[in-house]
Amino acid sequence: MIDPTRNHFELFGLPQRYRYDGAALERAYRALQSEVHPDRVAGGSEQQKRAALQSSAHVNEAFRALKDPVARASYLLRLHGVDALDETDTALPLPFLERQLERREVAEDAVAARDVRALSSLVAEIRTEVVDREALLVHMLDDQHAYAAARTAVRELQFLTKLAADVGTLQATLDD
Repeated sequence: MIDPTRNHFELFGLPQRYRYDGAALERAYRALQSEVHPDRVAGGSEQQKRAALQSSAHVNEAFRALKDPVARASYLLRLHGVDALDETDTALPLPFLERQLERREVAEDAVAARDVRALSSLVAEIRTEVVDREALLVHMLDDQHAYAAARTAVRELQFLTKLAADVGTLQATLDD
């Protein structure tokens, strides 16, 4: 079984940084899952089955956390004592929030007008900003080790990712 005290990066044998190699993560995940999958101990004791289930769940959780850009950044910050996604602190810079409100209004207007092109353009614009935030996080977390300062960028990335998904959903409803 696996050592549950190792952090997610150690678990997969990856460097502890924001920038990651998706193929290496995938290979490490598959290798670990083949080791800990509950089917390997199907004939074992209840204790062995429970340990295999716990190990498999831990590997799945770690994989999801490292694969997702927001979760990976948040996890990295937590490893350095910073809680980026504290639910009691939802503050973001006012200009950022105003821009997102404007985008939501543009999306609502586009839906009302059934303007698929406007929604497509908006999704592309937001996704470009997502990529920009991810690049900023690479710089802040991997190059500068500015963990506390990266907190706002992580929260903005989470907001933008959700907004892109919401607008994408609106776009899909018009495509149907």
